[in-house]
Amino acid sequence: MTEVAQTFIRHFFNIPIMITSWFIFFFAFDTGFFVSSALSIVVYLLSNFTIKKFQQRRIMKKHQLTLSEYFHIQKQLKEANNKIKTLNSHYLKVRSLSSFKQLFEMNRLAKRIISLVKANPRKFYQAENFFYAHLDSAVELTSKYTLLVAQPVKNIDMKIALQDTRDTLQAINSVMEDDLRDVLSSDIEHLKMELDFAKLSVGKKEQPLYLKGESENERKTIEYK
Repeated sequence: MTEVAQTFIRHFFNIPIMITSWFIFFFAFDTGFFVSSALSIVVYLLSNFTIKKFQQRRIMKKHQLTLSEYFHIQKQLKEANNKIKTLNSHYLKVRSLSSFKQLFEMNRLAKRIISLVKANPRKFYQAENFFYAHLDSAVELTSKYTLLVAQPVKNIDMKIALQDTRDTLQAINSVMEDDLRDVLSSDIEHLKMELDFAKLSVGKKEQPLYLKGESENERKTIEYK
């Protein structure tokens, strides 16, 4: 379940709870409009907090994560999203179509990895290098590249540095592709197992049923008659 879906579910339950509590405070306890409103907001916040903790517990139980692991992964996801925003801010600073495509591909890979880890926090351990090193390198090199490319004067050394940076960024793109494959590896293995099981089941269903003591040759003889 996505974070947006979880937020929607919380609002779906919390808003009726808040409205009901307002009527209870206002009519049953005669607390007045403003006091009832304040108390209903408190009820809303407490209800939201409780349901959110329940959702987190379900996720931790489903993916077999400890409390510290869960919050560490959430912290890394939040930091990664901020780094993605930094990458996005460089779109208008690149000066060539190839650099734009390179940056676009980098963003696409990074967002895909982050979305997979959000959906299944356990996959974070298959993409630790991405979160701890590769994304940082992509952000830092892209920032330096856009800074250099914006300079009005470019000597030989700067041109060499720009080309080296482009080559390194391309290498990082390839590394991110490997990161994505690592994150998807468990899903691919699971799919292969499901396919093997399905093929085995289909194969068993396609085998003809024989009567007791009947052989395959006897069945063929009957069919040809």
